[in-house]
Amino acid sequence: MKKRIISFHYTLKNDAGKTLDASAKDKPLQFLEGAGQIIPGLEKELGSLKTGNKKKIKVVAKEAYGERDDRFLLTVGRDQLPKEAKVGEEFEIKSDKGSLIVVVKELNEKQAVLDGNHPLAGVDLYFDVEIIEAREATDEEISHGHAHGADGHHH
Repeated sequence: MKKRIISFHYTLKNDAGKTLDASAKDKPLQFLEGAGQIIPGLEKELGSLKTGNKKKIKVVAKEAYGERDDRFLLTVGRDQLPKEAKVGEEFEIKSDKGSLIVVVKELNEKQAVLDGNHPLAGVDLYFDVEIIEAREATDEEISHGHAHGADGHHH
């Protein structure tokens, strides 16, 4: 079966029903099936839908951004952060394994606790989706690993 390009509108909510994100009215989200461009649990559910379908989808944390993992908590010396750093602030840290965005969770005069978990780790997600288009991907899109717009692609 050939991979598809799926364009869809969505509204994303948490357990409490609070809207966390939504697609712009004139700009649906578009992805190539199997390319890892959206969270696995959502991609799995969208795979059975066709143009015009609407669906409410629950994606459990494990199939979204994963469960929270204490291995991503890092305690560093307070002097490793800017003097004006505050709890809740994000920073990019670099290591021999690449870059990681961390959030300051705790802060005192001597040390800081940084959290490298995704902000939605451990959170079940609720999507309202509408499939705008589901079409067969072109060979070029498959080889490039992403969707191309109506006017070709721009790299």
